[in-house]
Amino acid sequence: MNDTYELPISTTAVARDAFNRALKSFTGYDADLPEHAQAALQADPQFALGHCLWGYFMLLAYSRATVPAAADALRAATQHAGGATPRERAHVRALELWVAGDLDGALREWEEILAAWPRDVLAVRLTHANYFWLGRQAEMRASLERVAPHWADDSGFMACLAFSLEETGDYDAAERMGRRAVELDPTEVWGAHAVAHVLEMQGRPAEGIAWLAGLEPHWHGKGLFVHHLWWHRAMFHLAGREFDAVLELYDQRFRNLASPLTSAMPDFYVDVQNAASMLLRLELRGVAAGARWEELADKAEARIGDCLSAWTLPHWMMALAAAGRDAPARAMLDAMKESGSPVVSEVAVPVCQAVLAHRRGEHERVVSLMSPLIGRLQELGGSHAQRDVLAQLFLDSRSKAQRAA
Repeated sequence: MNDTYELPISTTAVARDAFNRALKSFTGYDADLPEHAQAALQADPQFALGHCLWGYFMLLAYSRATVPAAADALRAATQHAGGATPRERAHVRALELWVAGDLDGALREWEEILAAWPRDVLAVRLTHANYFWLGRQAEMRASLERVAPHWADDSGFMACLAFSLEETGDYDAAERMGRRAVELDPTEVWGAHAVAHVLEMQGRPAEGIAWLAGLEPHWHGKGLFVHHLWWHRAMFHLAGREFDAVLELYDQRFRNLASPLTSAMPDFYVDVQNAASMLLRLELRGVAAGARWEELADKAEARIGDCLSAWTLPHWMMALAAAGRDAPARAMLDAMKESGSPVVSEVAVPVCQAVLAHRRGEHERVVSLMSPLIGRLQELGGSHAQRDVLAQLFLDSRSKAQRAA
């Protein structure tokens, strides 16, 4: 039998239906993905691709804490791969590579899947996400453009391509495609996100606020990603120096510790990026963050040595530095140096040292550390809009160092 995208899968009818619902949740950033993914495995414990989906979901948290669950999913998928289709077995190989830490190998496997089965939505979305977090925007766009003829007017695919167009500087095409994706499906949050990025990059904050406010009624049932959309709205208010609105969005929307979404995963990497970068942006504009840094610093201490998300590392350091936790900050730097990742050791370590130095008022040191890295910051991953917080920190120190001189 086939899945939603007309690709053969090896399972029962009940498990197929649950798996299709899980794919819809996965592509739509819906909060009920775990429920449907587990329902598929309960209906058919021998469903290899179902185990792969669960393993992928665990690894997309970019947290050491979820790797054991992904390894368990891999063992189950491998055990039941004998009766799987060639495409499903290729996913088992990709999951094996990712669990082993070979993300480049997993990307090659997903690209091979797309070459043979261009309608494989898992491979489309996993390449999209991982190229992005590796800072490989051109590859992110090229991967989608290779399979675009097979996707027609699929709103989810259009949203991915729109974001890739934005990150590679084609703002007009990105905005047209992102708006079309949302027109086709108003619940398409990744398309809403792509347009928000265009409006951010082009300095159109009033339009950005109106765009996101108009779509918010369609976000019921969405998962943690909705926090990032509220962060984007806060960014637009920040541009207008509407600091009370920014703090209200921080406390009530994207860092509301009492909300069920945040309570379920309080150290989710994108949420941490949203929170720490916004507090730093506010402080650079003279707005006190108060005690908000403390809970982020608590989370940072618990994640020392976890380097699976390079772009999150400077945000952990922002919290530790702001909270005055020098010993944990040193421990974090030591662990990063031992990570074995060139990007972490060569880029993230000096950037985190610069974040710490900035907090201490050592502005000459910030300039010294960051000047050689300006051309490499993209390797940390994240978007142009997200990485701008480091540019702001660098420029603040450069200005103050020059005044001191």
